[in-house]
Amino acid sequence: MSKIRVAVIGCGSIAKYRHIPEYVENPNVELVAFVDPIIERAEHYAKELGGKAYADYKEMLAEVKPDAVSVCTPNYLHAEQSIEAAKAGAHVLVEKPMAVTDEEAAAMIEAAKANNVKLMVGHNQRFMPPHEKAKEILKTGVLGKVLTFRTSFGHPGPDAWSIDGANSWFFRKEEAIMGAMGDLGVHKSDLIRWMLDDEVSEVAAFVGTLDKKDTESDDNASCILRMKSGAIGTLVASWTYYKGEDNSTMLWCENGVMRIGTDPVDQVIVELRDGTVNKYQTGEISTNEKQLSSFVIDKFVESIVNDTVPAVTGEEGRASLKVILDAFASQETGKVIKVTE
Repeated sequence: MSKIRVAVIGCGSIAKYRHIPEYVENPNVELVAFVDPIIERAEHYAKELGGKAYADYKEMLAEVKPDAVSVCTPNYLHAEQSIEAAKAGAHVLVEKPMAVTDEEAAAMIEAAKANNVKLMVGHNQRFMPPHEKAKEILKTGVLGKVLTFRTSFGHPGPDAWSIDGANSWFFRKEEAIMGAMGDLGVHKSDLIRWMLDDEVSEVAAFVGTLDKKDTESDDNASCILRMKSGAIGTLVASWTYYKGEDNSTMLWCENGVMRIGTDPVDQVIVELRDGTVNKYQTGEISTNEKQLSSFVIDKFVESIVNDTVPAVTGEEGRASLKVILDAFASQETGKVIKVTE
């Protein structure tokens, strides 16, 4: 079959480290356009990889008519750009959080359906080998029911890795809308829903800006979640783990405990109440320092080539976003928020 013609909208760090190199590696893809309001960034990739550079994504959609796009822009633009791309007949891979309101997420899902295109959200935590292994072990039933959990994602913040450093859009509230929660927390709400095959029913949260200067973007959040199954646990997102980056999850179950991402060698460790200890070396969880394949691009392309449902649908992205939005509502009201009615 002919190659899928892909355009990348937004040429910042996530495009640089994830989307663009993974599209280049994929034999089914031809990169045909790059879009960035700072046109030099788009021109850099067009010159290096071929395709055209644009400052305006609407102009690109009209002229290039790509088969698919990656939306790698500030959070507040995700919905508008995804919807316009869908209307132009392009399949859409959108970075997380897929939108900044539940209404936007619903409109994106509707636009994809109305225009018969695929919509996938870039929740890469599901595809990391330790997480896939953990879910596989849970499904065997050896650990019994999950009773409590802790899932955490913390690093030094976008100022350490964003293309614009401390001047990044992540710190401009009107563009980011959500800080560490939109950047990291939504990864973990997605992970815990997927790993436990369960939905969050209630959330209580403290969300605030503790250390990042000159910004209203939240840099820390601690949330308590109750799942529909009754399991309770914590979700932590932080941009102030200046030492000791953490991307780990622990599950305490009827028959023992599972530690995921707590050990650099044994990425999954299962300790059962009967004294049995099983350690699994599955391959690592990607970090900002050590970028491993996210598998997101391959899964997106696969769904187009095979005409299958994307690995992370718009509906899944919306459910994971809802948890984060309700955490903000909890912070604002001081109340426990019911996520699912």
